[in-house]
Amino acid sequence: MAGEEQNLQSEIAALRATARWCYGRGWVPATSGNFSVRPFADAPARILITPSGLDKGALQPGDLIEIDAEGHVVAGNGRPSAETALHLVLYKARPDARAILHVHSVWNTLLSSQFAAEGYVPLEGYEILKGLSGVTTHAHLERVPVLVNTQDYGALGGALASALAAYPTVHGVLLSRHGLYTWGQSVAEARRHLEALEFLFEVETRRLFTQRAAAPDDLT
Repeated sequence: MAGEEQNLQSEIAALRATARWCYGRGWVPATSGNFSVRPFADAPARILITPSGLDKGALQPGDLIEIDAEGHVVAGNGRPSAETALHLVLYKARPDARAILHVHSVWNTLLSSQFAAEGYVPLEGYEILKGLSGVTTHAHLERVPVLVNTQDYGALGGALASALAAYPTVHGVLLSRHGLYTWGQSVAEARRHLEALEFLFEVETRRLFTQRAAAPDDLT
C-alpha cells in the first residue's frame, strides 16, 4: 500500500512538473491542453486528469480530479473538459499507457493543417526519432495520423479509435489545427515522446517553409 501511494505521489509530481514545463514552452496557452495519469496498474479505471479551464502553469496536486472509465467525476473539484472522452478512448486502445499529454503548439497546429488532406504527417530520417519507445534507427518512418477536428466528441472519439487501430505502433495523434495527443507508460515516457515529436514538427515545418520559399516563382 505504501508503494502504491508513493507511486501515486511520484506520478502526480511528474505531471505537475510536465504541465509547468509545457506552459513555459508556450504549448498550453490560454488554459488549453489537458493531462492525465493512470497511476495504478491494478486499478486501470482510476484516472486523474486536469479539469476544464485550469491554468496548466499553476497546477497543484489538489487540482486533479478523479474520473472513472465512463468519465464521471468520483473525487475532486471541477469538471472534466469535453476532451476527456479522447483520453478514455486512448486508454482503452492503449492498455499499457499510464499517462496522456495534450498540447497546442504553434508547430503542431501548422503542420497538422498542412497534412490534413493526406491524413498523416510522415516523419523519417531523423536521429531524434529514436527518442520514441521501440524505435532503434533514424530510418524509422513514423506516420502521425491527422484527424479532422470537430466539436462532436462522439464522432471524434470514433475517428481516434479507428486511427489508433490503423496505426498500432504510432506514438501520437494530431487533430487538425488543434493539437497533439501523445502518451507513455509513465509521465516521463509521455514527456519524452512529446518533446521528440514537437522537435520533429518544428523541424518539418521549418523545412517545408524554407523549401517553399526557395522554389522558383510559378510563371505559368
